[in-house]
Amino acid sequence: MRPLILDPLFRSVRTLTGVGPKHAKLFEKLLGGERIIDLLWHLPIDLVDRRHSPQLKDAKPGQIVTTTVTVKSYQLPKRRGMPARVVVDDGTAVLDLVFFNVYGDWLQRAYPLNAQVVVSGKVEAFNNRLQMVHPDHAGKPEELASIAKVEPIYPMTAGLGPRQIAKAAEEGLKVLPDLPEWHDEHLRKQKNWPTWRDAMRALHAPQSADDLNPHTPVRARLAYDELLARNLAMQLVRLRNKKQRGRSFGHDSATRTRMLKSLPFKLTNAQAGAIAEIDADMQEPLRMLRLLQGDVGSGKTVVAFAAIMNAVATGAQGALMAPTEILARQHAKTLAPLADAMGVSIAVLTGRDKGKVRDTLQAKIKSGEAQIVIGTHALFQDDVVFKDLGLVVIDEQHRFGVHQRLDLSAKGIAPDVLVMTATPIPRTLTLTLYGDMDVSRLQEKPPGRKPIETVLISNERIGEVVAGIKRKIAKGARAYWVCPLVAENELLDLAAAEERHADLQKHFGDRVGLLHGQMKATEKDKAMKAFIDGDVDVLVATTVIEVGVDVPAASIMVIEHAERFGLAQLHQLRGRVGRGSDESACLLLFSNKLSAMAKQRLMVMRDTEDGFLIAEKDLELRGAGEVLGTRQSGLPAFRVANIEEHSDLMETAHAEAKLLADKDPSLTGRRGESLKILLYLFAQDAAIQTLRSG
Repeated sequence: MRPLILDPLFRSVRTLTGVGPKHAKLFEKLLGGERIIDLLWHLPIDLVDRRHSPQLKDAKPGQIVTTTVTVKSYQLPKRRGMPARVVVDDGTAVLDLVFFNVYGDWLQRAYPLNAQVVVSGKVEAFNNRLQMVHPDHAGKPEELASIAKVEPIYPMTAGLGPRQIAKAAEEGLKVLPDLPEWHDEHLRKQKNWPTWRDAMRALHAPQSADDLNPHTPVRARLAYDELLARNLAMQLVRLRNKKQRGRSFGHDSATRTRMLKSLPFKLTNAQAGAIAEIDADMQEPLRMLRLLQGDVGSGKTVVAFAAIMNAVATGAQGALMAPTEILARQHAKTLAPLADAMGVSIAVLTGRDKGKVRDTLQAKIKSGEAQIVIGTHALFQDDVVFKDLGLVVIDEQHRFGVHQRLDLSAKGIAPDVLVMTATPIPRTLTLTLYGDMDVSRLQEKPPGRKPIETVLISNERIGEVVAGIKRKIAKGARAYWVCPLVAENELLDLAAAEERHADLQKHFGDRVGLLHGQMKATEKDKAMKAFIDGDVDVLVATTVIEVGVDVPAASIMVIEHAERFGLAQLHQLRGRVGRGSDESACLLLFSNKLSAMAKQRLMVMRDTEDGFLIAEKDLELRGAGEVLGTRQSGLPAFRVANIEEHSDLMETAHAEAKLLADKDPSLTGRRGESLKILLYLFAQDAAIQTLRSG
């Protein structure tokens, strides 16, 4: 049951004075809900200061002015479409109040001749006179105090003006309950944070532009409330998942020794460390929930294979799910020699497999004959049944929703879960997206990986680039040519790729291939195979080659209009080369009309290959919504907190939430009860359900 003290906040905005059914629907559209708490989480983004009351002779055009004037005369429109004017003065100068579309005697009633009125609005100069078009406020002299104040400005929607939103928020603040404090008193005093109720009132009554700063005590306190609620919810869910009876997969040392001997290289220290952390998790009788973050080419697949072998050695199955068919088959190709050396069978299941082929694969999975199953989202279809799924490995997690992770996990009895990503994610975003998981990071590249020379070149020098590629190809090189990202529109991306393909054919004839997301799976494989086998020297592609494609012979990466890509994406694309023994280069072609930020981004790419450093810089420059790509980030929306601005608070909230969940997982103490109120306040209902179900 939601605590009774919160009931006033969870009532409909319809219960507020001045909000009828029509406005309630508009509020629901604007706020994503129609409760009073939804309205109160709608933050002012600007303000209008109406306290400025100069004499009219001192008023400057462009200023917001609030003043008491006397009505002197009217200038009514002579024809339709012309404005009406009310001439007023304050004894120092004349001001014209201008109105369009005035009907009947409204003007004379609102502004009686010789009456004193208070008007507030922006003054402008017109024909050497001051004018105020449609004053924002007009009232009697005794209303001056209520008009001459600071007004908060909120994000709006059609049909709801700033005054209606501000008035509703003012009414909503009247029902604010006095909630028990959930923060440690020492922390609150140290940070100079107000109480929750005082903070909410101050949030909606900014007195200057400084009050809109995310780092004020008011906004910082409310941001920390939200971050603590989100992190505490994650920790409680994590504890619940961890408590679920899992299985103990003790790694067999003889099997591990055989596996390590079968590798054509020695593990890096980072790989060995990650494997040790995963071994420890899998030996526990509780479920593993671990994220493996590794930069491009850091060797995540081998770490995943070691984990899968822990499950397979005890008779269970391992599943590896990838976001694209190309990547799924790439994983299968990489793991096939390792699996052969270990005498383990692999099955690959993707959306392409139909009819008898699919039936045969499904039978192998169901019987357990397929010990390692690799595939796309096809793996979590209802008709795919595992004999005994012990470990789920999910690659490029941010391409899948959390529900898909759960769908695949549901195919076994509380299987261990290992999530991998080659997109380096800043620490604060990792906490936001994966706060319910333990994290291992591979921050080391395998030996023998050569640095990639990154060069910035103007689009106007494209002819020189083509000539340079010709010279390199003559010496046996192969090149990717990635076409510009056009407003995340696949059809436009395709048009750009086809145009570039046709252009390059003039220089390289039929030695140019084309790969894009609109192609059928078989066509994609055929285009990729031709490039791998050396039947084509240049592969023109859209970002479909961004993740996981491994062609050691490719040593040149050209990215057209590089300024249109995010840093993480550029880093992923660059990681497609430098995988063989040849010197590699990445050419970033840019438009001459570069913004300062785009220039900064490209210079970061030129100066470093450290994916984690690049990710932090990308977050700093572009913000969280863009770092992972807006369409697929799965980034949770915050009401008050701002991931970029409040990253330090995120770290603190994560640490405190972990401590609170470990100390009092049922939230039973006095502080625990107030923290439950906090969870309800930020709609972290899943955590409440977790508490209820033990």
